[in-house]
Amino acid sequence: MDASLAYFIKNKLGYGNVYKVKNKDAIILVVSKLAGIEKVLELINGKIRSQSKLDQIYNNIISNPYFSKYTCINLNTEASLDNYWLSGFADADASFQIKLISRPASTMYGRYFVSKSIDDRIEVRLNFQIDQKKDDLLILVKNFLGGNIGYRKSQDTYYYGSTSYGSAKKVINYFDRFHLLSSKHVNYLKWRKAYIIIQNKEHLTSSGIEKITKLKKSMSRSNINKTV
Repeated sequence: MDASLAYFIKNKLGYGNVYKVKNKDAIILVVSKLAGIEKVLELINGKIRSQSKLDQIYNNIISNPYFSKYTCINLNTEASLDNYWLSGFADADASFQIKLISRPASTMYGRYFVSKSIDDRIEVRLNFQIDQKKDDLLILVKNFLGGNIGYRKSQDTYYYGSTSYGSAKKVINYFDRFHLLSSKHVNYLKWRKAYIIIQNKEHLTSSGIEKITKLKKSMSRSNINKTV
C-alpha cells in the first residue's frame, strides 16, 4: 500500500531501487550505492534514538573502512518529541484503532456508552498503539502523550497504548502538526473523525455509532491486522 512512499523517499534521496518482494505482498527500497549510503548517514546523524539501530549502523556500515569518516554518528538523547521523529516512527510501527466493545448496561466504568437495548451498551475506544521488542522508545512516547505500556509474555514484546480521550487529543495535536507520509495518514484521519464524533457526543446515538462503525470498517487492512 505504501509503494508511493518508497518512490517518494527514493526521489528525495536521489538514490536507491524499489523491488517487489518475492512471494509477499510487499515492496522494499534498497540503497546500495556508496554515495547513497553516505547521504543516508548524513540525514540520520543525531536523529537515531535506538541504541540497537545505532549498533547496526556501526557494525554493518561504519565498520567498512570506506565509511571511517562517519565514526561520529550520534544518538538523539533529547527527551522532547516536538519534531517529526514520532511521525516517522509511527509510519513504520504504529496503528490507529477504533474499538467497539459490548458491555452490560450496569457496567459503566465512567465511559460513554450508547444503548443498543435494555441490557446491552457499546463502549467506544480509540487506541493509538505501537509494538516493540524493547520498551525504551515506548517510554519516550508515554512521557510525551500519556497512555500506558504493557508486556506480552507469549510474544516477549512490549506495546504502548493510549486509550483515553485525553491522550487521543494529544495524539491529534501532534499529528495535525507533524503529518504522516504513509497510508496510515488516511487511517489517522478516520480515527480523528471518530474522535470528533465522540466530542460532539454523537456516539450517544445510534446514528453516531453507525458512523463510527463505518469508519472502523473502512480503515485499511494493514491497520486492522495490528488490532488486538
